[in-house]
Amino acid sequence: MLRLEHLTLTQGGFALSADLSVATGSKLALIGPSGAGKSTLLNLIAGFSAPDQGRVLWQDADLTDLPPGQRPVSILFQDNNHFPHLTIAQNVGLGLRPDLKLSEDEQRQVREALHHVGLSGMEGRKPGTLSGGQQSRAALARVLVQKRPLILLDEPFAALGPALKVEMLQLVDQVVQETGGTLIMVSHQPEDAKAIASHVSVVAGGTVTAPIATDQLFANPPQALRDYLGG
Repeated sequence: MLRLEHLTLTQGGFALSADLSVATGSKLALIGPSGAGKSTLLNLIAGFSAPDQGRVLWQDADLTDLPPGQRPVSILFQDNNHFPHLTIAQNVGLGLRPDLKLSEDEQRQVREALHHVGLSGMEGRKPGTLSGGQQSRAALARVLVQKRPLILLDEPFAALGPALKVEMLQLVDQVVQETGGTLIMVSHQPEDAKAIASHVSVVAGGTVTAPIATDQLFANPPQALRDYLGG
């Protein structure tokens, strides 16, 4: 279980607080207006930002003071974070070893991950030669090789067309189910949350609500969500 225990962060005029639990194996969507703190919350979980107070706990282990590389977290950003001068295989291999001195077994893991996301035979290509969907698949392959139980999505598929975005969300859903991972995804679109999320938290007004079952939330949305959706 992921536990955000009395977590607070203040930056200038911005403030965010969260006190909630995310069950192991669940898929949580964070939904709310731009600037409300959805990406900030992911950064707190991943260790890229430090809270003013509170703790981040995973399976009762305190992660709060650990650097990002020592946390059981993989994160997909909006730009996929590919290095343009490296091949797709090398970009995926960075998930295993930053120095890219991969053993034969690690190279096999990279090939298997690329095969899993439908990119077999593209190991030697550079990111710039791939379509947006293929670049997203390669970024997901890097998450696969890391084999970390917490997967965070910061709208990595926002630039894709509707059909391709649905395809990528379905692939993420498949990966999470196969690995038994726990997913937390930022979304501006209710359709994205409804597609794969088991639970939703609303981020608005400086607070993050406790997770609510997706069907239940949209059947009876709280005022903050109604304000965001405009109805």
